[in-house]
Amino acid sequence: MSLRIYGYAGSINVRKVLWCCAELGLPFEREDWAGPFRSTSEPAFLALNPVGLVPVIDDGGAVIWESNAIIRYLATSRGREDLLPAAPLPRAQVEMWMDWQASDFNNSWRVAFQGLIRNNPDHRDPNAILRSLDTCSRMVAVIDAQLDKAGGYICGGSFTLADIAIGLSIHRWRSFPDRPALANVDRYYERLCERAGFRTYGLNGGP
Repeated sequence: MSLRIYGYAGSINVRKVLWCCAELGLPFEREDWAGPFRSTSEPAFLALNPVGLVPVIDDGGAVIWESNAIIRYLATSRGREDLLPAAPLPRAQVEMWMDWQASDFNNSWRVAFQGLIRNNPDHRDPNAILRSLDTCSRMVAVIDAQLDKAGGYICGGSFTLADIAIGLSIHRWRSFPDRPALANVDRYYERLCERAGFRTYGLNGGP
């Protein structure tokens, strides 16, 4: 079964899928879409994803979009219950952190990242950047407390899909200047850096 990924590698959501593939040992082919590459408003892309966003996968004819849905599908279809448990409660605990990352946590750093790192002219309001930094740091403090309670990873002592989602956002947060020192998050980041998939698609994949 051939796996094709549509989306440019600089996208944090595409990198979720790439890192997941690394954890699963899945070979894939990738096409550059969005960012500085082909527009996702082209009919060829909209035929895959009508909302026009990356990533999209085609897994032997199974076309799926939305990064968290994709990595859930990949882990489940390959029988990787270590990454996404089958039992309802531990699965929900992984998924709630994934969903929080995709909504609240991502939105907290978006303005600061666009203004400070991407130098986006639409995000230069210093007050808005400060608010974004403050909100993001408060959310990272929530993660720090969770790591203290859970152990080595977001949902306990073992790596799960929640760590792919949260870990990439932590990597992005670390690109900001003057961030607070959070010991549990620092140790967590060191653990992530031991994983080949993170080194390729997080650490060396850009902010």
